[in-house]
Amino acid sequence: MNQRFSTAIQLSFLIVILFTLIVVGLFYVYTGGIAPLLAAKLYVIIGQIALFFVAFFIIQLRIENFILTKVRELYKDLLPTGIPLNEDSLQKDVISITNSLQRFAKESKLEIELLKDKENYRREFIGNLAHELKTPLFTVQSYIYTLLEENIKDKKIRKKYLEKAANGIDRLNFIINDLDLITQFETGVTNLDIEHFDIKVLINDIVELLEIQSEKKGINLVSNFDDSTPIIVAADTERITQVITNLVINSFKYGVKNGTTEIEISPLNEQKILVRVIDNGKGIAEEHLPRLFERFYRVEKTRNRNEGGSGLGLAIVKHIIEAHNEKIFVESSPNVGSEFSFTLTRV
Repeated sequence: MNQRFSTAIQLSFLIVILFTLIVVGLFYVYTGGIAPLLAAKLYVIIGQIALFFVAFFIIQLRIENFILTKVRELYKDLLPTGIPLNEDSLQKDVISITNSLQRFAKESKLEIELLKDKENYRREFIGNLAHELKTPLFTVQSYIYTLLEENIKDKKIRKKYLEKAANGIDRLNFIINDLDLITQFETGVTNLDIEHFDIKVLINDIVELLEIQSEKKGINLVSNFDDSTPIIVAADTERITQVITNLVINSFKYGVKNGTTEIEISPLNEQKILVRVIDNGKGIAEEHLPRLFERFYRVEKTRNRNEGGSGLGLAIVKHIIEAHNEKIFVESSPNVGSEFSFTLTRV
């Protein structure tokens, strides 16, 4: 339906409905029923249709005349004296202004919706940040206050409580450092130290580094590629190490006992390779995938908080990859597993 006539159509429908209700009410009051109307329903329908078209043309004519009058007054104020007004051009301008107003209304509505979404995201982010900071802060506070108020003399208990408090401080520091890193990436402050290195050697080093952690989780961590031929890439070694490490640790969180996490390298073309971290864990439902890389977003909030971490790992991964002008992808299915992959540029 042409939006030019939408207002007139809506008002016409409203007039027909109101008129019908008034007629039905009068018949009911004066005759005690609406049987005569039902008997003559064909004539009633024809009358309603006729009333609709009459109302439509009158309303549409009034709207166009109103806009035309306003445009004519505007032209008289703007045009030099003595220049005649062209009715055809005025009519075209009326249509053009109407379309512009409709576009403006659409854009304003879209902008309001975007602002609402941003406000909801800001509120959710602040709530998540407060929760993440509150948990370790409460841990530190409780153990410190216990030591101060209870006057504990047992050195083993004091040492245990101080170690717990120190762990809480470490987590607070971890969250703050990760937030600072993300802020640097988002403001473009962080500079990458691009160098040439063998991605296979880097992956093997990460596998060895995380070997103990994978054994504790009961997950088999393997690098699934041939070591004979090196693959030299251009990237920041430290940042790419952070990316792969975060992805592997994330696979541990969603892994299953006696499961497997594989790191593979697939060629895309002569310039690009794809580094893939694949697991056969619990997987992630499809509705969570678009938000996985948001700060503090957790699929299973309670369990993942018990796992520790800042809740910023995947957000950092995304920022690092985008800072390299590369792409990151995720595919996952519940009870099947997940695959996180990203591109790198070959030398």
